[in-house]
Amino acid sequence: MITPVVLILAAGQLILTTSQRLARSVERARRLSEQFEELALRKEQHDTREKKKLLYSLLERAANRSRKLQQVMSMLYVALSIFVATSVSIGLLEVSGMLVAWVPVALGLTGAGFLFYATILLITETRIALGAVDIEMDYLVRNYKEDLPKEDQSEKLHQP
Repeated sequence: MITPVVLILAAGQLILTTSQRLARSVERARRLSEQFEELALRKEQHDTREKKKLLYSLLERAANRSRKLQQVMSMLYVALSIFVATSVSIGLLEVSGMLVAWVPVALGLTGAGFLFYATILLITETRIALGAVDIEMDYLVRNYKEDLPKEDQSEKLHQP
């Protein structure tokens, strides 16, 4: 009965951290939406087209990321439920004296499968988030490179 409990704790911790990631992702999508809306209302500026494209691209990624995180949460809740069912089945089989060991094993493997799939989805979500950062940094470097302070060559030599 110890193994399902450890997996229950692991799934619970992943649910907690994933729900925090989801909340941040949804908040980011809302901020991007507000920024896009504000920019759309300022039609007199000629240099807003590229910024609008950036915000729209980032908004698409934030929405995709939120959907992926919602999918992860569902998988984690299913895995958690199956791990609880595994513990219950072990207890019920022990109390009843039935020697049907395949039931908790099958449940445990099924739960582990859902947990594994959820972690794969978390990896793809992380790649989406990193891609959004790359897009944003490329935009900033492309459009504001001349605004960066010029570094002294001697300072570059002394940096680790």
